[in-house]
Amino acid sequence: MEGRVAAARLTLLVPFFFVAISKAISGTAAGDDVDGGFDVRRHLSTVTRYGVVGGTINAEFVPSDVPQGCNPIHLNLVSRHGTRAPTKKRMRELDRLADHLEELVRGAEEMKLSTDKVPGWLKGWSSPWKKKVKGGELIVKGEEELYDLGLRVRERFPELFSEEYHPDVYTVKATQVPRASASAVAFGVGLFSGKGTLGLGKHRAFAVTSESRASDIMLRFYDCCENYKDFRKKQEPAVDKLKEPILNEITGALIKRYQLNFTRQDAASLWFLCKQEASLLDITNQACALFSKDEIALLEWTDDLEVFILKGYGKSLNYRMGVPLLRDVLQSMEEAIKAYEENYAPGSYEKARLRFAHAETVVPFTCLLGLFLEGAEFEQIQVEKPLPLPPKPPKRRNWRGSSVAPFAGNNMLVLYSCPTSSSKKYFVQVLHNEHPIPMPGCNNTDFCSLEVFKENVAGPHLQHDYDSICNAKAAEVVEEPATGLHSLFHYPVFDSHAKASCTDMVEGSFFAPSILIRERVSISSSRHS
Repeated sequence: MEGRVAAARLTLLVPFFFVAISKAISGTAAGDDVDGGFDVRRHLSTVTRYGVVGGTINAEFVPSDVPQGCNPIHLNLVSRHGTRAPTKKRMRELDRLADHLEELVRGAEEMKLSTDKVPGWLKGWSSPWKKKVKGGELIVKGEEELYDLGLRVRERFPELFSEEYHPDVYTVKATQVPRASASAVAFGVGLFSGKGTLGLGKHRAFAVTSESRASDIMLRFYDCCENYKDFRKKQEPAVDKLKEPILNEITGALIKRYQLNFTRQDAASLWFLCKQEASLLDITNQACALFSKDEIALLEWTDDLEVFILKGYGKSLNYRMGVPLLRDVLQSMEEAIKAYEENYAPGSYEKARLRFAHAETVVPFTCLLGLFLEGAEFEQIQVEKPLPLPPKPPKRRNWRGSSVAPFAGNNMLVLYSCPTSSSKKYFVQVLHNEHPIPMPGCNNTDFCSLEVFKENVAGPHLQHDYDSICNAKAAEVVEEPATGLHSLFHYPVFDSHAKASCTDMVEGSFFAPSILIRERVSISSSRHS
């Protein structure tokens, strides 16, 4: 894009941190032991389907009781698209896996080795997506997720959705990616069902607007952020390297268990197949059953680490680049308050701003709200201190991709007007995947005053602006000792004279930690959603 300036390369690389595995992995196959308490479909990181997550975010948290007399006056929604088909690239990977599995079985038979331990489904298996030419589209399950979400939102907040539809009253936005806009349509069909004259369901037409991919800093800020793209390009091979010890150990266990000479790539592809079968097809007794429950826990953890490092708290740039979205949320609240206090006529002001995007949108926005942190980590991110990686199983952790950003995962921020002895006061309630969730910046409650929310949650992030975060050149690197599993963190000091990429906003400068890792490997991983 014209005017885009690539971030300067950081020349100093540091050794990659090593995750040791002290003992061989063993155990019984995971299968689909739903009744026994283990359901593999709940352990698929960001490939987890919305419906199987349920109310598992924080069982110990007691939600706030919204005080009597408080009324919702505006709702912000930031949602990921629903369950989608694998992309064309990943479908071809599964075709290659089928070819190699066939070679392994045939080779064992030609050498007159026993194949008694080889599962029957694996002999002659071919990918369910073998004949598909294109991929990545929203599937029927994904449509149903968003349609049902629309119905539930309207039922939960009837005061907000009682008015006649107008695009300025109910703003619906999506990225230009078809699965996101299709998700917006499915949600709207549910939200506005019975409000029109079309068909038996009395549906009505409604508008979904999108920005160009080249300039959408609201919902696809990661596409326009040169410093983030540079960081991710350098980091992805390191994340693959991080997974290697786990994959090596699991590959050895698979070879021993099934007497076939699997490669590490086979193990990675079989895990990807497990996630696709379980999430999209509800098949849990094939690829997923190859792994033990302990192995699935470790594979899920490696996926969660990837989300943490590349999209989440692993680097403040990951979420600080979402400040345009956070600013837009706050602006919509201020506009709603103005309309409420000045008694605007019904139908003349916005009551809900509904956005549909991707995991790369929802995860950073979740981090901007300070959700899913451990202990005192909220104070650390406020001053941009590096965080340790989520603990390895069997240790408990808050950061799980299946909760943070499953398919159709969402954050809702509901603005309430509450009467007080002196005047009306405004409060914000945050719902993650429709459940109240504690915010460290609001004293670990889900319901706090707008003033506290702006000062403690949003304020530290809004000191920075998108252009200086994303498109200023890195001019210098200063080393800083690491904590936890990180070996070193670096703090690039940016050149504030760099040109903008997707916007010409200039408000300030930015100072952010990063993880830079030396080694490079090629392990296929599902990263774009």
